[in-house]
Amino acid sequence: MYRIPEKVPEFEKFDMVFGGKLNRQNRWVILADLIPWDKVEEKYAQLFVTNNGRPALPVRVALGALIVKEKKKISDEELVEDIRESPYLQYFLGYEGYKDELPFDPSMMVHFRKRLSGNILKEVNALIIEKSKADDEGRELCTRRYALSARRDSFG
Repeated sequence: MYRIPEKVPEFEKFDMVFGGKLNRQNRWVILADLIPWDKVEEKYAQLFVTNNGRPALPVRVALGALIVKEKKKISDEELVEDIRESPYLQYFLGYEGYKDELPFDPSMMVHFRKRLSGNILKEVNALIIEKSKADDEGRELCTRRYALSARRDSFG
């Protein structure tokens, strides 16, 4: 069974418990913004039978954990410890705030790998590329509008 999370974590509202803020330039924050989590969520939800068994962890946790493990090249046990220790990784995985506790048992990684097969990961990569291109086009359009607006202002 799978339930799509109702709330999407907001960068500004991430609870750091001990004070302070996350740095928006951190690699995990940047990567979290690149992934179209809502579209990935829709595809992931299709893998589950409704109302059968215990609810699965959100795709942001499952896919995020696989991405972190791959980028850091660490064991499942070390991954879970790294997530416990890092507010940036917890934000990347979709948590609303930092918690000094294990996010899940390392054995869950076996389930994540089974559910998120190579074909699904290819689809996710395509979604990321598509979103990245759209973001680039949007930034380029904003830059052009800003440049035109600045030129008009300087010619008064």
